[in-house]
Amino acid sequence: MTKATHLVALLQSHLDGDDEQFLTVAMQAAANEARQGHGKLAQQLRDMVDGARAKKSKPSRAVPLVQPRGELANLVAAKYVDTRLSGMVLPGTLRERLERVIVEQRQAFRLRQHGLRPRRKLLLIGPPGAGKTMTAAAMAGELRLPLFSVLLDGLLTKFMGETASKLRTVFAAMAETRGVYFFDEFDAIGARRSERNDVGEIRRVLNSFLQFLEEDESEGLIIAATNHPELLDPALFRRFDDVIEYALPNLEVAREILKARLSTFDTHELDWTRASTEIEGLSQADLSRIADEAAKQTLLDGRERVETKDLLAAIAERRAAARH
Repeated sequence: MTKATHLVALLQSHLDGDDEQFLTVAMQAAANEARQGHGKLAQQLRDMVDGARAKKSKPSRAVPLVQPRGELANLVAAKYVDTRLSGMVLPGTLRERLERVIVEQRQAFRLRQHGLRPRRKLLLIGPPGAGKTMTAAAMAGELRLPLFSVLLDGLLTKFMGETASKLRTVFAAMAETRGVYFFDEFDAIGARRSERNDVGEIRRVLNSFLQFLEEDESEGLIIAATNHPELLDPALFRRFDDVIEYALPNLEVAREILKARLSTFDTHELDWTRASTEIEGLSQADLSRIADEAAKQTLLDGRERVETKDLLAAIAERRAAARH
């Protein structure tokens, strides 16, 4: 890059509110200065970037969140989150696909310079409790963007014309405020047009969503999630940049979830082999709750060491609750 190009890239990333891209370009500028023999200036730039990144690693609430107002307040819930991908236990291939989205978002300006678009419309499919909702939060946390969760009870009405109008309001908000917009239980909107009796009305809602999604050129992320991909209209899959499939954790991942959740306790004497025979088929959410229950029992007993019986009791309790 030339100096002029660096300046343009720095200004663009600043206007986009993309701190990571700003720091990346600054490091590229430092490397450029070093190549030209300006070692002192290059080191000064590197030190400034390292200092900024160290400061960024600390939790911050300095940026105020613009709360939705008017009709939009009934359609989305907004918040900042501290969730990170590093806090999730995921299969390697799934983690790689999510990290790729993060990298493309952080390098969005560079991609657009070459006529390319970063991935920003994601469809997450898989069973309940597999980590889809947490993924949306983690993407917002990684990109330091607000998470806007679309409220289906406010969006969907018995008058489909009103629903389409409310969808338009949500998509208009995307263009005004960069963030992660999360549509959970997406099959409520995207069900096959032939699945319902009111075919004409639901077709209009679905067609409206397809149109809004295709025309959307905002700079945030749109994430839809469903437990029932078989109910979705086939036309939807083509409108998303990536369709990411989740599954219940295998035994290795399940053990890692429990270990990560209990990392502040002494677990050296836990019989993981015995516990493994009891956790097959449980979701991420189930495993997190099991670990929390075992941890609470440990603390209430005045111990710091989690025992096998604590974990087995929590597993049995969770399985019993799931049967009701």
